[in-house]
Amino acid sequence: MKRLFPLLLALSTPLLLGQTQPHLVPDVSNRNVEIRYSFAGEELLLFGAIVYPDGRPPEGATDVAVVLKGPVEPIVVREKRKVAGIWMNVERARFRSAPTFYAVASSRPLAQLVDDRTAAIYELGLDNLQLSPGSGADAATLQRFEHGLIDLRRRSQLYAEYPHGVEISEGVLYRARIAIPARVPVGTYTAETFLIRNGRVIAGATREIRIEKLGFERFVAQAAQRWSLSYGIAAVAISLFLGWSASALFRRRFA
Repeated sequence: MKRLFPLLLALSTPLLLGQTQPHLVPDVSNRNVEIRYSFAGEELLLFGAIVYPDGRPPEGATDVAVVLKGPVEPIVVREKRKVAGIWMNVERARFRSAPTFYAVASSRPLAQLVDDRTAAIYELGLDNLQLSPGSGADAATLQRFEHGLIDLRRRSQLYAEYPHGVEISEGVLYRARIAIPARVPVGTYTAETFLIRNGRVIAGATREIRIEKLGFERFVAQAAQRWSLSYGIAAVAISLFLGWSASALFRRRFA
């Protein structure tokens, strides 16, 4: 009820500020996703209201697209090929700003909502991500690596599209569900909501979502970052000890 109160207030309050365009009042079911040892993924509900100047939705179709995007990072993508019977890294491409997570849900397929130019401006859809190539490869090579990166992260459930993932009720209330995988990267995410009509984005709003590790998982992640050398030595020592213990147990059992 606490989450619904701002939406009901926005819908019931007379708009006396001279607004000529509708605006969005978005919210999310969980603004702080906590990753613990038992975390197996989560489904986020992104919902909200469309507030119109006269309080009534106009005639005709009004669509909504919701984009959930993770923190960006530089990344090097390598391509392996079989050379003389051995798989080797033969080419690579560097991108300066690839999102660690990207999902878009829309009330209809994006190609039916906006043209290619608008989709590129607002980064609507996996084919319109601005990855900022950092290498001097030709356009065809960069496109091949872009498709490879998107395909890899799509198969890891880190990139996704939901062409019918937004439900709109009475032209006023909307909601979308986006799956968060178990291996989701931590960081600050942005949930962007776009109101689309006649091929144009007429309103937008943003909410932030924090995904972080807690408990033992957080300690391990921080140790790997802050004390990388000690963490590596400890990991190798534990592996050797476990291997030696298993071998000794095996010899004793079957001696």
